Amino acid sequence: MKPQYFLSSFSIFLLFLHCTNTFAQSPAAAPAQPPAVVASPPAATPTQAAAPHGITNVTKILEKAGHFTIFIRLLRSTQEENHLFSALNDSSTGLTIFAPTDSAFSELKSGTLNTLSDGDKSELVKFHVVPTFLSTSQFQTVSNPLGTWAGTGNRLPLNVTSYPNSVNITTGLTNTSLSGAVYTDNQLAIYKIEKVLLPKDIFAPNAPAPAPVKPAPGKPAKEVPEVTAESPAASVDISSARIFTRNLVVGSAGLLASAMFSL
Repeated sequence: MKPQYFLSSFSIFLLFLHCTNTFAQSPAAAPAQPPAVVASPPAATPTQAAAPHGITNVTKILEKAGHFTIFIRLLRSTQEENHLFSALNDSSTGLTIFAPTDSAFSELKSGTLNTLSDGDKSELVKFHVVPTFLSTSQFQTVSNPLGTWAGTGNRLPLNVTSYPNSVNITTGLTNTSLSGAVYTDNQLAIYKIEKVLLPKDIFAPNAPAPAPVKPAPGKPAKEVPEVTAESPAASVDISSARIFTRNLVVGSAGLLASAMFSL
């Protein structure tokens, strides 16, 4: 009995060791994971939807280019900077700007800008802005005079002439050429010029009104002086009358004496 008991116990012990080994080799079950949450991207703001690309800032472009301090000052003091900003955001035709350099303003007579009214300063800036985009090649086909923000007419002429290697601009008071492109993006073109474009409407005096036409002079009638007793003419006439009367009396006396003698 003892050997059998011993074998049974030993068998149970081996079975226990085998089960323990098997459980030790099997991996532990991973804990349950909660479902992953994917964050959705934030909705686009109205500003991003309305303005997918940045709006061109003219003064920033000129500041970066340099040498346009006075023109920038005029843009800001006349509020035309805001006008340009709005126009570039709303316009589908674009803009062309002729930007005078600081040296161009230095050629003006000293104190010229200070003598202008706020309205004249605004008109001067607008005279440098064409309300459409013009590339250098398009200057060959434009019609003169060019219309500007200042308007059109005999007092606001702006004419361009294109040559193979240059573009000339005249206003009747200014004659200059484009000296380079500052910026262009198919909506905005900024060209550098070395003279300020002076409109006649501000810098040329208005022509005086024509004098009224006088009627053709006729032959003046001879004036007969009024004769009075005190005027020299009166004394002459009286003297003549006296002489005539005396001669008449003498002549009559002579005739009477002749008649009596004949009798």
